Amino acid sequence: MSDPVSISVDVVSDVVCPWCFLGERRLREAIAAAGIDVNVRWRPYQLDPSIPPQGLERKAYMQAKFGDDERLKQVHANLVSLGAVDGISFDFEAIKVAPNTLDAHRVIRWAGTAGEDVQNRLVDNLFSRYFEQGGNTGDPAVLIAAARDAGMDAAVVETLLPTDADKDEVLAEIATASRMGITGVPCFLLEGRYAVMGAQETSVLADAIRQVSAAKARGELQGAG
Repeated sequence: MSDPVSISVDVVSDVVCPWCFLGERRLREAIAAAGIDVNVRWRPYQLDPSIPPQGLERKAYMQAKFGDDERLKQVHANLVSLGAVDGISFDFEAIKVAPNTLDAHRVIRWAGTAGEDVQNRLVDNLFSRYFEQGGNTGDPAVLIAAARDAGMDAAVVETLLPTDADKDEVLAEIATASRMGITGVPCFLLEGRYAVMGAQETSVLADAIRQVSAAKARGELQGAG
């Protein structure tokens, strides 16, 4: 039997997607449970690119989206229960703004050049600021603070954010995800060819990691791409 080999996992995600926050925590637990070295890269997706740069008032936005206040309360209550299991304290009442997430994805892209650990910390930080603290992750000040907390050079982020740096690149990545048929997030792409859709249970993700690692060790993934 071959020893486990490291694999890559690209996570297509949006920072205002509560299921993506659940998926991020479950992936972290799955990697630990699988006992396999996993190189995680965060890829952009926008649930609603039509939101203006300054964002929208979230309560009215969500009511327009769901229509039924009771239905929205049920969705939130379900997420609060699920989040508690994975160490997430969802506080939907604290969220005042539904932000456009393009700038957040730009900062996540820059974090990737600083290292995998930095990018992972930033993504977790952004999820927490939005869902647990009610922070506006479309606000440059919030993004700069999150970048600093993750170990990035905050001065560089502050300089780049007002420019168009990497906007086209992020939009191109989002377009690529759409062409691949990704219509919902999170989506976990293992070794660039096996997709696990949705915030699956930790055990499901761990099994997928083990199986793809084993297949790679047997040489079954050669020519993938």
